[in-house]
Amino acid sequence: MIDVSGLRKVYRDRGREVVAVDGVDLRVRDGEIFGVLGRSGAGKSTLLRCVNLLERPTEGTVTVAGRELTALGEGELRLARRGIGMVHQHFALMSSRTVAGNVAFPLEIMKVGRAERARRVAELLELVGLADKAKAHPGQLSGGQKQRVGIARALAGRPAVLLSDEATSALDPATTQSILALLKSLNRELGLTILLITHEMNVVKSICDSAAIMKDGRIQESGAIPDLLARPGSRLTDELFPLPPAEPGAVTITFAGQAGEPVISQVVRKFDVDVNILGGALEEVAGVAAGRLRVHLTGGGRDAALAHLSERGLLVEEAR
Repeated sequence: MIDVSGLRKVYRDRGREVVAVDGVDLRVRDGEIFGVLGRSGAGKSTLLRCVNLLERPTEGTVTVAGRELTALGEGELRLARRGIGMVHQHFALMSSRTVAGNVAFPLEIMKVGRAERARRVAELLELVGLADKAKAHPGQLSGGQKQRVGIARALAGRPAVLLSDEATSALDPATTQSILALLKSLNRELGLTILLITHEMNVVKSICDSAAIMKDGRIQESGAIPDLLARPGSRLTDELFPLPPAEPGAVTITFAGQAGEPVISQVVRKFDVDVNILGGALEEVAGVAAGRLRVHLTGGGRDAALAHLSERGLLVEEAR
């Protein structure tokens, strides 16, 4: 659904060049929720704004729903952007308009008739759980309600793609979870492809199917979360399940979906080894129980036990 290739964005500031995005390739599949994770200044928001060409890339191409946006003129681009909704970090609502008026605004720009506009606004407010707030003004709403208005407005033109720029970073944890649940619901019910920018690992754990880690304008790794969990040396796994530095001889076991299986007790009995647990973590990620366990294994059957764990589909990494 989203194909970014060789993307580079350079700003010029007081005679010097600042490279915000540096040679990024990104593929987002139709109907998935894709999270781009990184710290402030990593280039995440610039990348997102390049996807709908609010920022025009210095180099590279952006293709959305099979259409290369970077090849379009301004008129064609305006029409193409109707298929891309945008949710902002700080809501970006118009204080002088009611909730219904804010949601109706893009429909007015699209010259949708009054009756159809009213019907669509009512439908959207029902969808985001704000049917009773149509006549309220933004100043009367909580942060979570404001973000729901922003989401409803982004969906007004029936987009196939929703871009979310740190949509939960200004919200408290409970409200964050409610907004993430709403996004997941919209993804399922509408078949919406969602590309979201975040610095919060909890967002990735809660709703993302795939993820990328961005640093200094570059993608460090990218892929479906189960694939990243199975990749040796994965940065995402290190971020999801932080453990202290491994001592020589320690073994780190990463698992996804095998959390209910007694694999450690099985290798103890089968291979006559002793297991000393040094640390571990377990979370639900991408809908499955996943985690890491760091252990010391001793005994004559150590190598056979590690081979057995690998054969069971667990990622086994030995510290040297």
